[in-house]
Amino acid sequence: MRVANYYNNSDVRIEERPVPKIGEGEILLRTRAAGICGSDVMEWYRAGKAARVLGHEISGEIVEVGKGVTQYKVGDRVAASHHVPCFECHYCRLGHHTLCDMIHKTNFDPGGFSEWIRLPKINVQYGVYQLPDHVSFEEATLIEPLACVVRGQKKAAVRRGQTVLVMGCGPAGLLHVALAKNQGVERIIATDVVPFRLETAKRFGADQIFLANEFSPEKLRKANEGRLADVVITCVGIEKVNQQALESADRGGTVLFFAPVSQSQHLDLQLNDIFWQRGVTLLSSYAASPEDHRLSLDLIQSGKIRAKEFISHRLGLSETQKGFDLVVNAKDSLKIILDPSR
Repeated sequence: MRVANYYNNSDVRIEERPVPKIGEGEILLRTRAAGICGSDVMEWYRAGKAARVLGHEISGEIVEVGKGVTQYKVGDRVAASHHVPCFECHYCRLGHHTLCDMIHKTNFDPGGFSEWIRLPKINVQYGVYQLPDHVSFEEATLIEPLACVVRGQKKAAVRRGQTVLVMGCGPAGLLHVALAKNQGVERIIATDVVPFRLETAKRFGADQIFLANEFSPEKLRKANEGRLADVVITCVGIEKVNQQALESADRGGTVLFFAPVSQSQHLDLQLNDIFWQRGVTLLSSYAASPEDHRLSLDLIQSGKIRAKEFISHRLGLSETQKGFDLVVNAKDSLKIILDPSR
């Protein structure tokens, strides 16, 4: 079978590998669509891990089931999670499913940017989601990234009456805008460096937009009746943006650090101001639980989140390098979807 093997952002090679063989409790999936995630192009995040087949936002058709698999059958249309929790450890029992050790031990074989995927037994148990007929394979690739957004906004308690500031309007930031709009928040303000993405944010529900280099907490106050934001969500892993997020949270507000950040990043925490004077809550969110995935699928299948509108490019597996280039340049693209059958 063909795979897109990642060496670095400018070196993604189409190579041949054997089709994975499945064992008891496992599933062989024909990959029908796979999205390129922003984390796929973070070279610092991939340091020491290349070469490897990436791709975790996937959907496909079951072509073989292993012994003992009774809840799924050949021909089923599904999406799948690459990371799943054990549901048995201390962290899972407390509801911290994405902090479970198993989350980092589970994955697809070899990865979503391939014609076929083996789903391990634990992924079959906890991370497969059957698709309604009216949800396309392309739309289903948004289930995983939206699930991460769902989890983040649950942790930040996003709700009606709030002002939400989304800093960074790549696909994840745009999903945050759309979900906040669906939650009925009072005002959504968005920042980014790319005008195309800011205009897209308005289309998905942002009430006001700012070019990132022109944004300041003072301008936020002017746009928000003299107040800062109740919830600030950072969707770019840049130290300056994260520092600015701390300065943009109102009294009693919350800062959700959503984007991955490198180990070298540090923030200047003025503890008296942040905690004693303003009472700001600092949160992070990583990945998503199976329940988050189910909520995400419901949002998509109900039409509350219009997944198809987030997709800007559809490419064949042979064009994976072009897809990575589009994501890295980030000028006029949203979600890039690969079709491994092409």
